[in-house]
Amino acid sequence: MSDMCEDANGAKALTFAPGCPGSAPPSLAIDGAMATIALHRPDTHNRIEPDDVLIIQRYLTRLNHSPEVRVIVFASSGKSFSSGFDLTRLGKSAEAAAKASDNRFESLCDEIENARAVTIAKLHAPVYGGATDLALSCDFRIGVQGMRMFMPAARLGLHYYGHGIRRWVSRLGIGPAKKLFLTSRTIEAEEMLRIGYLDSLVAYDKIDAEVEAWVHDLLSMAPIPLASMKATLNETARYEYDEALAVAAFERSLGTRDIAEALTAFAEHRSPAFKGE
Repeated sequence: MSDMCEDANGAKALTFAPGCPGSAPPSLAIDGAMATIALHRPDTHNRIEPDDVLIIQRYLTRLNHSPEVRVIVFASSGKSFSSGFDLTRLGKSAEAAAKASDNRFESLCDEIENARAVTIAKLHAPVYGGATDLALSCDFRIGVQGMRMFMPAARLGLHYYGHGIRRWVSRLGIGPAKKLFLTSRTIEAEEMLRIGYLDSLVAYDKIDAEVEAWVHDLLSMAPIPLASMKATLNETARYEYDEALAVAAFERSLGTRDIAEALTAFAEHRSPAFKGE
């Protein structure tokens, strides 16, 4: 289902959801080369319901097959970016709930990490629980001064799912990962930036402009190597580097029209006009 929805500035974008932004399920808005997946449950700190996981996965599948979309922004509104996955809605024992939620939510975070497009988490407010891994699954995280985060797995008696732990160690290092997982301590925005959880930290009223600047920079890159280098970087971080695939991606880039355009633009002292060809 699709609807034309207006944002606060009156701009229109094609939105796929059971209604326009403001409804409970996550929404997808596509505006040219950028897509926004937004959470709409501010009354529960944007807690992610089981059905929400399936909805977001469908959006990601659609975007993976939409080469014109090159950047995906994850966003929300309210007092928190998100508090993570809702264990209580599963209606099972704690052990069964943990297993089921891990399988489902782990798959979602892996799909975000492996999305073809470059992903940005727009963290306008605190982030907790499983949502900290959802944001970490994105390629970049933009945060605001005064925000905070914590990972309460040990406090809840939960051994966190393996792919999440691997992601935290590969992206943040063993020291920060141990501190956050083993103590469940809350850390503030400045420390989030220092350990590499945040890629940029700005005042609350500057976050829209900061995200727009990141999107602008990403969309000015050549689309083909942007996607292939993201994949190779992720594979390398997971110790899954494939020499043949990396060489093939390099050689493919040498034969594109975009690299010829980049060289011509450099000689003519202008910005290249990439077409993803």
